Amino acid sequence: MINDKKIVLVGCGAVGTSFVYSAVNQGIAKDYVLIDVFKDAAEGNQMDIADAQAILPNPFSTIKAGDYSDCKDADMIVITAGRPQKPGETRLEMVADNAKIMKDIATQIKNSGFNGITVIASNPVDVLTYVYKTVTGYESSKVISSGTTLDSSRLRRLLADKVGAMPHEVEAYLLGEHGDSSVAAWSLGTVNGKSVKSFLDEGVISSKDLEEIKDEATHMAYKIIEKKRATFYGIGACLARIVKAILTDEKVMLMVGAHLNGEYGNSDIYTSVPCIIGKNGIEEIVKWDISSEEQELFNKSCDQLKEVFNTAKEAIK
Repeated sequence: MINDKKIVLVGCGAVGTSFVYSAVNQGIAKDYVLIDVFKDAAEGNQMDIADAQAILPNPFSTIKAGDYSDCKDADMIVITAGRPQKPGETRLEMVADNAKIMKDIATQIKNSGFNGITVIASNPVDVLTYVYKTVTGYESSKVISSGTTLDSSRLRRLLADKVGAMPHEVEAYLLGEHGDSSVAAWSLGTVNGKSVKSFLDEGVISSKDLEEIKDEATHMAYKIIEKKRATFYGIGACLARIVKAILTDEKVMLMVGAHLNGEYGNSDIYTSVPCIIGKNGIEEIVKWDISSEEQELFNKSCDQLKEVFNTAKEAIK
């Protein structure tokens, strides 16, 4: 158990509370603060989660419904606030409404005196992380988008199912937007150390299979939203994974949204690339030698995001 860390959650909807539930079950932090525009939501979830305190193997010390003044001495802030994605709506179509919400949140966090690390999962996550960094002026290494952590987890599971492996035996990742334009880096993918190309050469899988796996991974949210109106358990677990890596200084590679400054041929944009995550947040952006086709698709994904960034900038003027 990490016995001296404080996490503030902003946004007590299904995603945020799934994160906290995952975090308390893993003993990630000592103290938790829940903030929501609807105070009853924060208070109700605080009471509900507190009910588990007596039986957890690694019990936390405190959980409370708070306000932005509680951010000042926090180690981590996790932001999941924003209006939910509607059935059939893309994440990028949500940008104007949620950019305004993020500007208000960022301003209040900055005014609190907070100086820790922020992880953001509000959608469209790449764009809203850019908004948050712009408004706060925080170091880019300390402002992290959940990016394609979830998308890549989906990709690994789907490929594992196809080749008869377990998801943890698969190394395969989606670069770029957390959304439809993401890029599967199949050229570097492996299963138990064996390249995806080898599986193609042996006829175990086909190029069509890979296209279908990528398409299913990037559109999984739409299917889940259609059936149960929201996705939250998967992203909640992914947020807990990122936060734990930071608070325990794991220096592990995760696929998160980072601010690029020339890496992968793109600048002044938040998008998902492999990053070393540790106590300082993003400690290194790892440069992979992706194929020329993958690079071209990645550039297109970045161009699409840049257009949406402009929409967000207009919304927060």
